[in-house]
Parts: sequence; C-alpha cells; structure tokens
Amino acid sequence: MAEGFTPEDEKLAGLLIQMGVPRNVSKALVYMRNRQETTSVEIEKNANLRQPEVSIAMRILKEHGWIMKRDIKKEGKGRPVHGYRLAKPFNEIIKELEEEQRKKISDMQNVLGQIQELVL
Repeated sequence: MAEGFTPEDEKLAGLLIQMGVPRNVSKALVYMRNRQETTSVEIEKNANLRQPEVSIAMRILKEHGWIMKRDIKKEGKGRPVHGYRLAKPFNEIIKELEEEQRKKISDMQNVLGQIQELVL
C-alpha cells in the first residue's frame, strides 16, 4: 500500500469533514481504512496531522469502538508505541456515521416543525 494520501483519500476525508466528522478524525480514519495496522507516527506523517491531533482522533475513534489499540514492544527509552487498526470494516463505520447524520436531520426537522407550529 502506498504511503500518504491519494487524491481519492483527500476527497473522501473532505466529504467526511463536510458531513460533520472532525478533520483529524476524518483523516486518521481514511488513512487507516486500507491498512492492517499503523502507528500514530505514521498517521501523523502521512495524513498531515500533528501529534496532539492524532491522539485526540485515536481517543474519539476508540470511544466509538471503531479502532483497536495494541502496545508494540520497542527497545530503549522514550514514548510507548501503539499499533492501531480498524475494529470493523470501513463501510460499517460509514453506515454508522450515516445513521448518526440521518438521526440529526430527523431531530432538526422535528424542531423546525415545532417552531413553525409556534410562529405560523
């Protein structure tokens, strides 16, 4: 698998951002979609994110149950290294995002209906 983002990856991340997914989460998710396992340093470098952005994205993805984290043994001192991989297929994650957005739309339509009843 080629390193970095392809134009298709950039487009997909952009669409997720337009859908309301935070930029760092979108880019990390898209980067991970075709990889068996990656590290935060690889995500940082290839998705053009800063280390704190990757850490926040990994926390959010883990809270949703979309990634799994594995400690990687390394020699010497320094920060621990973690391996990350998707916990479920990418298309299932997209379906969950779609359901979340459809619920928000439905909730907003309900609120707008209530507003119209009060002012019209």
